[in-house]
This record gives sequence, structure tokens and C-alpha cells, in this order.
Amino acid sequence: MLRKALVLALAFAGVASFVSCGTTANHYLYATVPAVSQLVVFREDPFSGVLTELSESPYTVGSGAQSVVVHPSGKFLYVSNPGQGENDVSLFDINSDGTVSEVTPRTATGTLPFLLVMDPAGKFLYVANALSNSISVFSIDATSGKLTPITGSPFQINISPKNMQIAPSGSFLYVSAPSSPTGLVATFSVNAGALALISTIPTADNNPSGLAIDPKGAFLYASNAAANSISIYSIDASGTLASVTGSPLADNFTNPVALTVDPTGSFLFLANQGSNNISTYSISSSGFPVPVTDSPFASETAPSFLILDPNGKYLYVGNQGSSSLGIQAFGNASGSLNSIRTFGVGNTPTSLAILTK
Repeated sequence: MLRKALVLALAFAGVASFVSCGTTANHYLYATVPAVSQLVVFREDPFSGVLTELSESPYTVGSGAQSVVVHPSGKFLYVSNPGQGENDVSLFDINSDGTVSEVTPRTATGTLPFLLVMDPAGKFLYVANALSNSISVFSIDATSGKLTPITGSPFQINISPKNMQIAPSGSFLYVSAPSSPTGLVATFSVNAGALALISTIPTADNNPSGLAIDPKGAFLYASNAAANSISIYSIDASGTLASVTGSPLADNFTNPVALTVDPTGSFLFLANQGSNNISTYSISSSGFPVPVTDSPFASETAPSFLILDPNGKYLYVGNQGSSSLGIQAFGNASGSLNSIRTFGVGNTPTSLAILTK
């Protein structure tokens, strides 16, 4: 029962990661499916966005496999396993054909490790532990991918983490958390992986869902699922957040749970779980989102997380509605979306990572 609740409550924090190469490189997508403790692997056609599941897929992984990230080198993949008291992270070697091989033993974390984030340089892995109000931090061996806890890990953060994002510089980690009367986003400085709280700022919702940062690290966006809005913050040189004039922005749709910014920093995409659509925005020089003319775009039921491929040509959306479990592919042209197809994974997906080789 605990695993099922975790899937439903924390899938909105599904994390997305990618390693970028050339436009025509083979792309591989990795999706976690907690209910059956599996990792599903697809090859993406870089010319059409169509996904083809590898013959070796799915892989059986740790209990309740919830979140997946890919190392920037393209050599390693990590999966968090919060189910059935397992509370650890799996390491996989990535082969040249996109297949994976697990390297054991698994690495222990705090209680219910539901979300993984890696710094852009691939030196540290951050693990949000839902029930121990902590973040475990591991250094990553560049040769083997092996994880080693850094001094002080896990870091008690005195809030229950809902989502987290690391700045493109790797110098700051942002963590959203529920609170009353409003939720908050906490800013932590990062020094050789170690975390120190700088400040907190309120959101427009008592339980903010998604977080996204633009590629330049100038703005942070938080989706407010209950308030149906987006909070917009500027990021100064010290990592501190300040609310942008006009924030929060009403989304005009129901239960926006996840968002992402395209690789150029020009467009923001928002998954509206309750409205079964994706709203898109162009991003002004002030960081403020402006709705794209033909937005929103209809999706399958209960879109819950999303990721763009490294070229920004295709958007992939994880759907959690009972009739549409899977990953829906969209073509993206300057924020305008065209549905391609939905690819089934057999159960509720919660996280997606992309690799190019």
C-alpha cells in the first residue's frame, strides 16, 4: 500500500535528465515503472520522434523503481528504489546499443528515496528522501560510476522534499516543500556536494509540484497544482530567489503538476494533469512566460511529467490515466506541439531520462 501511495503522490516529481550530442545521434529513453519495479528502454528515431522498445527491455530493477538519471558521460545510469523498505540506488553500466547492465551491490540511502538529481559535471548525485526529510549526496567515480557518500550525508533539511533542481552552474540546489499557509522553495549552496541552507521563499501553493530552471540559470519556475498557477523567480549571483513582477501567473487549467524549459531557454512547457493538456509559453527577456497562440495542446489523460529531447525537437509526456498509461510523443516547433503517438509501458511511469550516443 505504501508503494502505491508513493507512486501516486510523488510521480509529479518525476525527474528528467539527458546527455546531449549531435542532431542525428541515436537517442535512448529510460522510463521507470514502480508498480512492477521495471526500467523500460526505448530507442528514439531522431528524425521522427518515434520510440521503439529494445528487445532486451523491460529490465527488472529495485523495488518500486521511482526515478532515473543518466550520467553526462553517457556511461552510467542510476535508479532510486523506495519500495518495500529497500531504500537504495541502483547503478547500471550503459552499453553502446543503449542496453544496460546492473552493477551490484546497490547503495543505501535515506527512507523512501523518490527523486534523483545529478550535477551538470556528473560529480555528485543528490537523492531526496521523502520520509526522512533529508537529501543523501554521493560522489561519483568517473571510471566506474560507483557512489560514495560524502561527509555529512544524508543532510537533514527540516522540510519534506517534494521536488528539487540543481542550477546549471552546479553551485545551488533548489528544493520545493509543502508548508502552511503556503509552500516554499529552499535554496542551498553546494560546496563539493555539501549542502548549506541560504534562504527560503514562499510559493503560491501550500504544496508546490514541479520545478524547472532555464539553461542560463537566471530563472526558476514552480508549478502550483492546487492554485493552478506558475510562480516565477529570478536567481541572483548568490543563488537567492526573488519573485518576478506579475508572479504567480494564472495557468487557467487544472492541476499543473510538472514543467520544463526547452534547451534554448525560449519556451516553457506545463503538464496540466486535471485538464489533460499541455500549455506552452514563450519566455520573455524578463523571464515571464507568455502563452503561445495555439496553446494548450490536448494530451492523453493525466499527463504527469515531461521532458524534451536534447535537440528540443520532441517532447515526451508521461501519462498516468488508467486508459493511457505510457509516454506520449509530440513534435515541437517553436512551442507549438503536434501529437505523434503514445507508447505503452504497461503500467504507471514516473520518470524519464534521455541519452544520446
